[in-house]
Amino acid sequence: MQNVQIFQSFNLGQTISMGKEKKGLSSEHPPADDNAEVQRGTRRRGTVLEDAILLAAWEELFTVGYGHLTMEGIATRVQTNKAVLYRRWPNKGRLIMAAMKKFLPESHKEVPDSGDLRTDVLILLRSVAEPLQIIGAETIHGLLVDLLDKEKISSIPSMLQTRGNSRINIAMKIILQHAQDRGDIHLEKITPRIISLPMDLMILEVFTRHEPLSEATLNEIVDEIFLPLVTGGRG
Repeated sequence: MQNVQIFQSFNLGQTISMGKEKKGLSSEHPPADDNAEVQRGTRRRGTVLEDAILLAAWEELFTVGYGHLTMEGIATRVQTNKAVLYRRWPNKGRLIMAAMKKFLPESHKEVPDSGDLRTDVLILLRSVAEPLQIIGAETIHGLLVDLLDKEKISSIPSMLQTRGNSRINIAMKIILQHAQDRGDIHLEKITPRIISLPMDLMILEVFTRHEPLSEATLNEIVDEIFLPLVTGGRG
């Protein structure tokens, strides 16, 4: 499983309450339509139209839940034809992925440097867990089901966290380098697989338990698995 670069995008422009997600219907693929659409006598094109669609998809997701989300419902909310949506995204899963990249809150860009390895790792993992908690495990599972036959499962985390994978790995390496500089660990003994392990475990938790990542889960990943591996069992 690839590392999760998860959920580090742009700040939300508004607060939206999470609705209950339910099992629902999917839309059929319509024929392509014009690249622009007409609304109240004005034509929205390019990024203006795309931004309106992404906002409508985001709002619809939190109104009806992923299970009841349809391309037709999103088109109705944005007051356009669903064919306009299909010209840009082949299905609702890809559209919601794009909306997540745009609207999920961005994690802290600065690498934690508190002087304590455990604290820094937990701060980093919390920045990854927060977006997961916003969209919810059911949305993630819905995306997995919808994209299973069209995408590699391992690509879903990177799609959700466009700026996560490489950045999270780099941040973790910097945190570990700081710990080595303090004499807490020996970085040369820590393999890339160990460095990526916390991210992998977080994604596994979401995909298998169908529930948000709790603080207790993050503590267990750090205290019972990651720290013993990187410190060689030293406190």
